Amino acid sequence: MAIYKVLLFYGFTPLKDPEAIRLWQRDLCESLGLGGRILVSPQGINSTVGGELTAVKKYWRKTRDYPAFKSIDFKWSEGTSEADFPRLKVRVRDELVGFGVPDEVKVDEGGVIGGGQHLTPQELHQLVDQKDVTFFDGRNKWEAQIGRFKNAVVPDVRTSHDFVRELESGKYDHLKNTPVVTYCTGGIRCEILSSMMMKRGFTEVYQMAGGIVRYGEAYGDSGLWEGALSVFDERKAITFSPEAAVIGVCLMCAEPSSRLENCSNLVCRTQMVVCDSCAQGDVHCGDADCHPATA
Repeated sequence: MAIYKVLLFYGFTPLKDPEAIRLWQRDLCESLGLGGRILVSPQGINSTVGGELTAVKKYWRKTRDYPAFKSIDFKWSEGTSEADFPRLKVRVRDELVGFGVPDEVKVDEGGVIGGGQHLTPQELHQLVDQKDVTFFDGRNKWEAQIGRFKNAVVPDVRTSHDFVRELESGKYDHLKNTPVVTYCTGGIRCEILSSMMMKRGFTEVYQMAGGIVRYGEAYGDSGLWEGALSVFDERKAITFSPEAAVIGVCLMCAEPSSRLENCSNLVCRTQMVVCDSCAQGDVHCGDADCHPATA
């Protein structure tokens, strides 16, 4: 019986020829039968791929042999089948993460310049014991609906582009002289977010090394995390243990749920929390500019 794995990683490092990296990664994945999404930019690489275990291991070995990628933190998780990643997309972008500030983010061989201090899960707990810490969610708002750190601030953002507006709105100015810990799925968004916050006057900013994934591996559901983790593949969400709390609420009937589905309106496709029962029919986000009749 085939064993399927998912490999998640990113690396901020200057790449002089992103197109050459794109072609290499595309050909490597195609030769191994892997699916997933890979973004390459002058700032580095961001990859999530999945497939049969032996093939993923070969991809991992080849990728980490590239000198610029030797220090990357590769994160493994359980896959379910080939359906996790039915397609392969390998693209070049100006930004590794689409915050809309390509000229603001500077990187060198050590990563993002001027970002927050990295914390391991254990260091995070030590900080929480010592200081009154605010967790700051670096993901899209809908991701936090099914899982987040306890008492976290969840900014009103639908995409990463919205963070600039949020940070400059004044909503969070009261946090500028307090310890703030940013977090996201695997750590990549917080590399940028923490740097953006520092540039906008936040004086004590930390970021969770390896993101929620690494924290969940260390503490599961016995620590400060609660709920399920949204992921960008056909699995939609994962949990760290059978004891995971269900904190999401179905938008249609208000039943507890950790299930995420797209709005049935093909033009909208907003991610929303629905229960298993409601997911059997059409589900609509209810936004004023979403018109179910066009679905």
